[in-house]
Amino acid sequence: MLPDSILLEFQDRAATIDHPMELVVDLLRAIQEQHGWVPDEGVELAAQILGTSALKVEEIATFYDKIFRQPVGKRVIHLCDSICCWTREAEAILAYLQQKLGIAPGETTADGLFTLLPTCCLGACGEAPAMMIGLTTYGHLTPEKIDAILEQQRAEVAR
Repeated sequence: MLPDSILLEFQDRAATIDHPMELVVDLLRAIQEQHGWVPDEGVELAAQILGTSALKVEEIATFYDKIFRQPVGKRVIHLCDSICCWTREAEAILAYLQQKLGIAPGETTADGLFTLLPTCCLGACGEAPAMMIGLTTYGHLTPEKIDAILEQQRAEVAR
């Protein structure tokens, strides 16, 4: 599930702090980095390392929209649907992404490259409308800018 070095690092950290649950998001993200998402076995492993129940880990895993509990594409597009983005044409951006990718929110492209997910806020209100792919936020979106971003993402995956 995790490489031995990462597994040992989390086990050591969990054993030396007063509240091991502080590590739950970091641990879930490490599992997700290895698998692309967090399978049930990952939740169980996190619970074991942290000395808690799988249910408590599951509650946290399903609360955060950047932790994926089912398979997603190689690139997840989080499109902000907050009020700031909505008032600056995020609906048109969503429609463009759906048309361009041939998917609805929550779906993954047939080639497994992109998953499109709405998110409540990216904290990029001054750059609305905005989206995030991986850890990169893109703002002031236009169809032309989206085309360039998607091509860049395709090229990065192809490398």
